[in-house]
Amino acid sequence: MRFHQVKELVDWAAGYHRRLAEQYAALAGGEVGERVQMALEYLAEHERKMEQELTEYRQDGSDHGAVLEAWFDDPADFPHPPVLERLPECIDCSNVQSVLSTALTAHRTLQDLYDHRAERAAGSDEREFFEALSRGHEGEVRRIARDMQRLEDY
Repeated sequence: MRFHQVKELVDWAAGYHRRLAEQYAALAGGEVGERVQMALEYLAEHERKMEQELTEYRQDGSDHGAVLEAWFDDPADFPHPPVLERLPECIDCSNVQSVLSTALTAHRTLQDLYDHRAERAAGSDEREFFEALSRGHEGEVRRIARDMQRLEDY
């Protein structure tokens, strides 16, 4: 996958969060235990929130308009998107910890993607944009782990 503008990467990431939300919701409606169902429903809602936050960057009047229009070039063998696309296909719903492991891997891989873009940013605004996205995902990883641990303790 090769992106050409920052907005394309943001659109892709928002779509990825949407697909994860759909996958979690579908799995929650299947034959899973009560706690796993609660975990999957929580993650589906969380992914919808993440999608919405990214989508808001694209709305008119966003402070990020110039950054979103910035162009960049990455090698065709850029590893993150293919790894991320495979994750929803292998979600293990046998217990909450397995679901959590997949969710954390997805978020950390997205964080790596943002770190990669920040390191290769052409300007300070673009670098700050991706650093902020990375920090946001770091916070989300902590929040998910904390909330899922509470579910386990329930």
